[in-house]
Amino acid sequence: MKAKKPTCPDGVRVGRSSAGLGLFATRAYKKGERIIEYFGRTLSTAEEYTSRSKYLFEVNSRKTIDGTTRANIARYINHSCTPNCEPEIERGRIYIDAIKPIKPGEEFTYDYGEEYFDEHIKPHGCRCAAH
Repeated sequence: MKAKKPTCPDGVRVGRSSAGLGLFATRAYKKGERIIEYFGRTLSTAEEYTSRSKYLFEVNSRKTIDGTTRANIARYINHSCTPNCEPEIERGRIYIDAIKPIKPGEEFTYDYGEEYFDEHIKPHGCRCAAH
């Protein structure tokens, strides 16, 4: 049986990017506009340290979300050293907001942070458009 393609909310689509798969705008977004929520299962502290997931997002010192679920379309947003989005954490939930105007067809990107960059991106070389 063929895997079911994840359903995208209005305004976004999953597609090929320089880093593999990425999330792209299908309409224009204004600076400050909310794009999508990053969600998944909340991990215990023990699970956080033993998880091999590439989709861990630390909300705070007591909460980490594993966004591995295919329903979490926000997991396709790639890292960029010159991002057009940023995560906003509100009441324990993670939202991705535009930090500059985004045109239809543009890939959504945000800075994954120094720790993730040093551990996972730097050893293989950054593939963002800035490089």
